[in-house]
Amino acid sequence: MNTASPTLANRLWPAASSNQLLRAALLAILGSALVAICAQVSIPMVPVPMTLQTLAVLLIGGAYGGRLGAATLVLYALEGAAGLPVFANLQAGLFLPTGEIIATGGYIVGFVIAAGLVGWLAERGWDRSIAKMFTAMLLGAVVLYVPGLIWLTAWLIVLKGMTLSAATIVAFSSGLIPFVWGDLLKAALAAMAFTAAWHLLGRR
Repeated sequence: MNTASPTLANRLWPAASSNQLLRAALLAILGSALVAICAQVSIPMVPVPMTLQTLAVLLIGGAYGGRLGAATLVLYALEGAAGLPVFANLQAGLFLPTGEIIATGGYIVGFVIAAGLVGWLAERGWDRSIAKMFTAMLLGAVVLYVPGLIWLTAWLIVLKGMTLSAATIVAFSSGLIPFVWGDLLKAALAAMAFTAAWHLLGRR
């Protein structure tokens, strides 16, 4: 796909330099592995652990572009669903040992949307500006949380027997509020990293 601005992946490994399908497959595998590794760097919290996973998701979106970024996170989700221990705390599959569906499934869906959005914005040059990339990362975080919180609220209602109001409060207090400051820091670091990378590439 031709873009107004090349992504970092396209700049470092031009699509025309090799078989495009093989290139995309290798990048997707490497990206899903990065997300899996970052998912294990966590602070245990219930029911949603705090990890570096979201940072990896947004970085992959920005570096790969919209379509390949989203496809990479689809691959990651399929790996976990197939039983590979790629989710936080080396969790695998969509169900807990008790048979309950996992509480964080909505965030995994959100990963795909977030990577696609950040990648789409990067393809339009947002990754060249600290302010724009910071905004792109925050927008990615927002769309990531939407399915995550909806899923978590439904999980609390169906499996924990909470009322809608109680489940909503718990979902926001445990699945959003503890992560806000961390997400702001991650967005700032990612924005600086992208602009620094482009600056170095420009000098070369």
